[in-house]
Amino acid sequence: MSTTSLSFLRRALLAAAVFGTPVFQAHAQVTPQRPPAPVLPAPAAGAPLDALTAAATNVGVRRCLPAITRLSSLTVSGSTGNDVLVDWDRKNPDGGPFFSLSGVEYKNASLAFSLTAVPDSTGGCSVAAERISVAPFACRSIAQQELGGYQATQLLATFTVYVDARDPGASVTLIDSPPGCLIIRRHVEYDWKDPALRAPRR
Repeated sequence: MSTTSLSFLRRALLAAAVFGTPVFQAHAQVTPQRPPAPVLPAPAAGAPLDALTAAATNVGVRRCLPAITRLSSLTVSGSTGNDVLVDWDRKNPDGGPFFSLSGVEYKNASLAFSLTAVPDSTGGCSVAAERISVAPFACRSIAQQELGGYQATQLLATFTVYVDARDPGASVTLIDSPPGCLIIRRHVEYDWKDPALRAPRR
């Protein structure tokens, strides 16, 4: 397992683009049989690079890449910058679990985004994603304003989980952290498949 950050990734991507050298050459053995990583499109003007998608692509993740890209792109949309730590199985990057922790900055706030993607035997991926942020308000007021209709389960005096039957696999956890509230938005899905690859219904 290994960990890398966007600061190294930027240098590696620049070296690959300018000199044609393989990315992560000094940190992972690249077998001749492995196809080259796909070229990522440049971000729109003024938009930050999607660091998580770039890292997953360059370490050799393929099957779970559509799920990673979809969730990461939603998280970094509207941000001013993002960086990431990733861990993966060097011996089997496309067949083993992929772990990541991203930091995402916005104009007036920042958050952490954790994503785990595990390819399964059916060709899909199991994913677990958590968006972690802090709000300068009491958890009770956040629940009243944003989580109407959710079912609340209080696990501890300061730890409450909210779920909505209309959104299976998703939950919102509010943890009292005076003077604010720690918010964890979590989503788990098994056997996620790229909609473009799903068989058409008859």
